[in-house]
Amino acid sequence: MGSLIRQRVIECELDILRICNFLKCDEKAIDEMYVSSSLDCDLLLQWSKLLEYDFFRIYSQHLIFYAPQASFKNNTSTSANTALPQFRKNIYTKEMIDFIIDLIQTNRKTKIQVIREYKIPKTTLYKWMNKYNLSENFEKVNS
Repeated sequence: MGSLIRQRVIECELDILRICNFLKCDEKAIDEMYVSSSLDCDLLLQWSKLLEYDFFRIYSQHLIFYAPQASFKNNTSTSANTALPQFRKNIYTKEMIDFIIDLIQTNRKTKIQVIREYKIPKTTLYKWMNKYNLSENFEKVNS
């Protein structure tokens, strides 16, 4: 995470003094953050505000890809027992869809591999393929 923050600082051409004043820390602490693999949520929120970039989305996209929600019928017992917000479905960003489409187009993964590894519903994948005019010369996914 630190290297991504450093990259964004460079892109925004922010002065180190402004960063130190905003985060209320010294330059050494900033340098330590740049090499850190993770940061405290409050600190990450401050960086997101300063750099006008949602660093939390990196984590949420990872969760959507690698830990998708259980299906609704498997979720019913837990959803009744929690006060936390319940999300109806996954939201795939344009970047994620492009990534998946590229995997298929470049033959790095088959449709069936994408469906199994990323737990993307078959109908969703085919809707993306239709929307982005993906040619049907790739192998068909069996039901």
